[in-house]
Amino acid sequence: MIDVAARPTPAATERTSWWRSDGSEPVKRNLGLVGVLVLLLIVGMVTRSDIFLNGNRLWNNELTVLTQASSIGVITIGMTFVMIGGGIDLSVGALLALASVWSTTVATQSYGAGVMIFAALVVGTVSGLINGILISYGRMVPFIATLATMVAARGLAQKISGKLTQIVRVESINKIAEWKPLGIPLLVIIFLVAAVLAWILLNRTTFGRRTVAIGGNPEAARLAGINLRRHTLTLYALSGLCCGIAAVMVTAQATAGSSDHGNLYELQAIAAAIIGGTALTGGRGTIVGSVLGVLVFTQIYNLFIVKNLQTEYQLIAQGIIIVAAVVIQQFRVAALRRPAPPGA
Repeated sequence: MIDVAARPTPAATERTSWWRSDGSEPVKRNLGLVGVLVLLLIVGMVTRSDIFLNGNRLWNNELTVLTQASSIGVITIGMTFVMIGGGIDLSVGALLALASVWSTTVATQSYGAGVMIFAALVVGTVSGLINGILISYGRMVPFIATLATMVAARGLAQKISGKLTQIVRVESINKIAEWKPLGIPLLVIIFLVAAVLAWILLNRTTFGRRTVAIGGNPEAARLAGINLRRHTLTLYALSGLCCGIAAVMVTAQATAGSSDHGNLYELQAIAAAIIGGTALTGGRGTIVGSVLGVLVFTQIYNLFIVKNLQTEYQLIAQGIIIVAAVVIQQFRVAALRRPAPPGA
């Protein structure tokens, strides 16, 4: 009898480089994203030389870009794990709003910053667990389950807040967005720490190997002894935790909780993950690629802002980039499946 559990999957055995989670992720994708960032900076230098050719203004502008990318970046990290595991989470923006509103009620604020942060993390994680239960044990399709949660969470956030903005009066929360240790915003540091921890979890732990295995071939993963339901439940809880962390970050930036927070974050997170090389079908993806994808999108938005272009053009550009990324991914998958020519 063959011990299926003892036989490593190709994805697990080929994960040898620090910049990728498996051998099917080419180095040139992440290098290409770095090249895109450089190209965007060159465009900025040509179109707004007063900002991009001035050392101090360029540094401050890029710190702003990183700060803007921090909250959506944390959510994208959670989304990356879910997508690598073969799922999707459309509820992340609504969960962020729910955690933001719940943690900024008058009752919660009366207990101080610690309870507010704890409330946001718990609400996000529990909401993610609900997604996981619906999908793992309720056997619902991830798209439908998270779509339902998205609608319900946004509605609950509106009910709790009465569709009103809840001003944060706890100064230590607001200072999260203002504090700059060593000249770097704390929000950026939180994003970087989350990315490093996520990279370790995906690339250096059994949890990461199981996530890739489940997304690549669920049946083979089951035969190898992996508990699919429990692991899927954990993936969505992780995504919910990321929403809770992002809720604290957004609340600190806005100095308020609102049911409108996180609008279209699910689209941005999915787009950034796809740009970074995460497969819609599961089994492939990198944390580094997703982080670079977030930075590419945020840098593009920044260029639109400094050029005083309307928001509508930003949305059009985002849609075009998503379509282009998916088309390129489809061609890559087809090329990988094409048999090698004789003698190759």
